[in-house]
Amino acid sequence: EVQLVESGGGSVQAGGSLRLSCTASGITLHDSNMGWFRQAPGSECELVSTMTSEGSTYYADSVKGRFTISQDNAKNTVYLQMNKLKPEDTAVYWCAAAEGFVGCRVLGIGYSGQGTQVTVSS
Repeated sequence: EVQLVESGGGSVQAGGSLRLSCTASGITLHDSNMGWFRQAPGSECELVSTMTSEGSTYYADSVKGRFTISQDNAKNTVYLQMNKLKPEDTAVYWCAAAEGFVGCRVLGIGYSGQGTQVTVSS
């Protein structure tokens, strides 16, 4: 059974930092394309960042220069380092492993975690 479990969410003041983790079992993340998504209440899902199995990265314009995606193969974990957080970053964040992503749409076989809440206060 494949499981992705996110952790690291919480509440922080604007300008602060959080690091989200996505730890997998039943799947080898470095063989997968990984994505981080977020959705705030009343808003559409947003693809925040991706990392391909070759290591290429993508960032949404809204987080470019502030967020960094990385991977620890030994821990089978993908991270999302979030710096200079803004109130508009408040959302539920989740990770997914899939053959690809088009926006928030997963291409091919994919697996998603349950998500972790990030709240940024002004």
